[in-house]
Amino acid sequence: MGQFHFDPDTYDELMAAEVPAYVRLQAAVCDATIGVGRVGRILDLGTGTGVTARGVLQAHPGATLVGVDASAPMLDHARSVLPADTELRVSRLQDPLPGGPFELVVSALAVHHLDGAGKADLFGRVARELTPGGRFVLGDLVVPDDAADTVTPIDGDYDTPSSAADQVSWLCEAGFSVEIVWENKDLAVLVGDLTN
Repeated sequence: MGQFHFDPDTYDELMAAEVPAYVRLQAAVCDATIGVGRVGRILDLGTGTGVTARGVLQAHPGATLVGVDASAPMLDHARSVLPADTELRVSRLQDPLPGGPFELVVSALAVHHLDGAGKADLFGRVARELTPGGRFVLGDLVVPDDAADTVTPIDGDYDTPSSAADQVSWLCEAGFSVEIVWENKDLAVLVGDLTN
């Protein structure tokens, strides 16, 4: 997936071409947000062009969203497709998170840019910003059990996916009860419900 120049006219097409199950991943992430109870505030990690944010907001009418992404041009595009009350911040996943509390945190195709220690750290910080009983939905690139299931191109530097099992372990260490709710080759959607 690597770093590349952002072109808002072709980005979503490029994602769909590079990630064969992109549309299904997005739907699975949105579906996994249902059932968390009343959602007032949502944090979207790696907002990008706003595709995930738009779907999650449609699933939770009346909720407000705070989105973070390291790319100002992507957030500029997201700003044009998201509600006016959406708060978008240029920030890396390694930076302090916006202050909670949030009932729901989502991330699609962003966390794989962190190494293992970075993921574990992020999961702990997410847990601290969630309300008790809150939910974290992570849809991302993973290292599959079978190497033949690797279908998404990665560069090995900017893209550093981990196995779903490792991420389940780190989420559990952060205080989540975790379930893998969707898998397709080298993609997975994990749901972490905060247990405390």
